[in-house]
Amino acid sequence: MKVWISHKAGLELIGDVPSEVTVEVFEPGGEYPSDPATVEFWVPTYLGKSSATRPLAEMTGLKVVQLLTAGAEVWIPVIPEGVVLCDAKGAHTGSTSEWALTAMLASLRKFPAHIRAQAQSRWAHEPGRTLAGKTVLIVGAGDIGTSIARKVEAFDAEPVLVARRERPGVHPVSALPELLPTADVVVLITPLTEETTGLVDARFLSQMRDGALLVNAARGPVVDTEALIAEVGTGRLHAALDVTDPEPLPEDSPLWAMPNVLVTPHVGGAVEGLLRSMYRVAGDQLRRYVAGEPLHNIVSDGY
Repeated sequence: MKVWISHKAGLELIGDVPSEVTVEVFEPGGEYPSDPATVEFWVPTYLGKSSATRPLAEMTGLKVVQLLTAGAEVWIPVIPEGVVLCDAKGAHTGSTSEWALTAMLASLRKFPAHIRAQAQSRWAHEPGRTLAGKTVLIVGAGDIGTSIARKVEAFDAEPVLVARRERPGVHPVSALPELLPTADVVVLITPLTEETTGLVDARFLSQMRDGALLVNAARGPVVDTEALIAEVGTGRLHAALDVTDPEPLPEDSPLWAMPNVLVTPHVGGAVEGLLRSMYRVAGDQLRRYVAGEPLHNIVSDGY
C-alpha cells in the first residue's frame, strides 16, 4: 500500500506505520515520486488552493484523502466518487481558538491603537473595554467553536453558540436576527459552504449592536467584504480578521488603515508544533485505515 504526504518532516511525525505501507513525499509543484495511480492514501498540502487538487485526475487508485486542515471547501467539489475525504479536526483547535480569544482581547483593549502610538514614540493613554460581562455570539459550534466558548467563559463572558442545526445549548442559524442585536462580540468559525458564503452581508452587519466586534476566524468569503468595509468605515462596528476575501488582502484595501480593524495574515493555526499536530491526526487515520477501522472526521454535506 502506498501513501503520499506533503512534507519531508512528516516521514517522522506521522509515527509508526505497518510494514506493508510505503510512505513517499510529494511536495506541491514537485515531481511525482512514483506512479500516482498506485497511491491509495494521500495527505495533501496544508492550506492548498485549487491547484493542489490537480493530481487527483491521475490518482486512479486513491481511496482516502486526509487533509491537514479543518476546512475542506477546496476539496469537496472535486473529490472523485468512491474516495473518502477527511479533515484534520483537532489539529488546529487549540491554536485557532487561542487566536480568536487574542483577537477579542486585543481589539477590546485597543492594542492596535497602542501599537501605532508606540511606532510614533507617543504615550497615548486610551482606555479600552473588558471582555468580562460581554455576550459573545459564536457562529459555528464545532470543535473550535466549543473551545472558544470555554475560553470565553474563563474570562467571565457569556458564550452563545449557533450552528446550522439546533441542539441542546446551540441555537439554529435561523435565530441570528434575534441574537445579533444582543451580542457584544460575534465570532465566525463556520466552514465555508454554499450556505455560509456571504452569510455576513449588509443585513447581518446592520443587525449587530453599535460598538460590537466582528471576529472572523473562519474563511474570508463568509463575509461580504464590500459590506464590511461600508459598515466598519462608519466607525459603528469593529472587526478582527484573520481571513479575508480576497486573500491576501490587497495593499489598497481600506481595511488596512481603519483604526477599528485588526488584520492578521491567516495565522490562526500557524504556531510552533503545527506540523506535529497535523501529522499526528494523519498518522492516526492511516493506522486506522490499514487496520480496517472506521475513519474519523469524514467530511459529509460540507462539514
